[in-house]
Amino acid sequence: MPEPTSNNAPKIFDKLRGVIRPAFYLSQNAISRTGVVIATTTGITLVFAFILLIFGFQPNPYAGIVVLMILPAIFALGLILIPIGIVRDVRKFRRLGTLPSTYPTVDFSHQGVRRTALFVVIMTAINIPIFAFATYQGTVFMESTQFCGQTCHKVMDPEYTAYQRSPHARVACVECHIGPGAPWFVRSKLSGSYQVLAVTFDLYPRPIPTPIHNLRPARETCEQCHWPERFSGDKLVIKTKYGDDEKNSSTKTVLMVHIGGRNQDSKLVGIHGRHLGLVSYLPADGKRQAIPWVSYRTVDGTVTDYVSTDAPPKADLLASGERRTMDCVDCHNRPTHTFDLPENAVNKAMAAGRIDPALPFIHKKAIELLKVKYQSREAAAAELPEALREFYQKNYPAVYSLQHAAIEEAAKGILYIYQGNVFPEMNITWGTYPNNLGHTDFSNPDQQSFPGCFRCHDGNHKSKDGKEITQDCNACHALLAQDEADPKILHEMAGGN
Repeated sequence: MPEPTSNNAPKIFDKLRGVIRPAFYLSQNAISRTGVVIATTTGITLVFAFILLIFGFQPNPYAGIVVLMILPAIFALGLILIPIGIVRDVRKFRRLGTLPSTYPTVDFSHQGVRRTALFVVIMTAINIPIFAFATYQGTVFMESTQFCGQTCHKVMDPEYTAYQRSPHARVACVECHIGPGAPWFVRSKLSGSYQVLAVTFDLYPRPIPTPIHNLRPARETCEQCHWPERFSGDKLVIKTKYGDDEKNSSTKTVLMVHIGGRNQDSKLVGIHGRHLGLVSYLPADGKRQAIPWVSYRTVDGTVTDYVSTDAPPKADLLASGERRTMDCVDCHNRPTHTFDLPENAVNKAMAAGRIDPALPFIHKKAIELLKVKYQSREAAAAELPEALREFYQKNYPAVYSLQHAAIEEAAKGILYIYQGNVFPEMNITWGTYPNNLGHTDFSNPDQQSFPGCFRCHDGNHKSKDGKEITQDCNACHALLAQDEADPKILHEMAGGN
């Protein structure tokens, strides 16, 4: 058997000759060559970037956009330019009548041609997985909490800040805002395309309006983890409130909240059992704070309509209004993006020890400082702590000297409250976003108050036969103590006297 000579082309090139000849001949144009350069350059860059990702490097949101979105798009553009240049040449040669019936031989005996062809084959083999991996990584990045919360920093800063402080801080944004399944994934991307344009051209409203009217039903998102029909029993709630006197006198309100759900006998009981899936309503405003019409369906199918006697629904609302079946977000309307009122926030911080209740007048002063209209968050960061220091230096020099560390911690705690609730650049201040969970967020006349449960349970919603939606406090909770300095019930529960 004769030895192969150095002039014999490898067999692989013989098989590819029918494809390589026209591709080689027709790609000798500026467009295709530009495409090769772009694809090769970005491809090599992406390979190094992906190696960094594999070894645990996490890009910041802006670097992530470049690596996982912009570079893959440029890479794809380069791949597209190659066939565009070939098609353009085919059309031009046909028009001129110079398109060869047989393409010139690609001489694989020539070392340069062999290297070029081998380079094209290898790069094609590499480019396909690069493009697939880039597409996958780009999708993963766009689904990340980092992308949702930090890429459009100014727009999403309020929501992202609240999210980081919430019980859902380890739940990805897409788990609630998109949920499982391809249809809602596609809808979210179409919606996201407009949002990108809105941010790019500064078309977004300030503040971002809520509620989100095209939000996926809670049964398909929230209830993947929270199953209301399986909730049962009661929940003990202790609310501590501090006074505006020098000693910050504290009182406690103790409630046993009837969470409810489905009990052992499969009966629907408590708050969740009596509401979810059984109530529908018509809001008269976009924020769903005015509800003039409510319909209740019992388990046996009996339906009763209740109409507000104070503000009856208009005919056009009854005919074409947004009729909603009540679900989780009608009460838990800000489960992860909660914004507080000053009084509530300060009470919780003092009860948790983030603001020392031993500091004289700290409750009153903290609320006063929080309600100041600072020019910006940066101005608040500088002015608020300094104002607290000046207050104690001037009025309580001994306290300032002996409890300086506690004052500094209190300043940090008050500023933490401010920076989690007030965002001047987005026109978000105290009371901008209502919280419908409960009915105690009634604030001073200069602030917004949230009716919450009283949107329906106000004693003014009545049916044709005279029934009314109950306003009985015990229907939702048992009041065990109210504004007591040292509630006896807490000692009894602890086994004391």
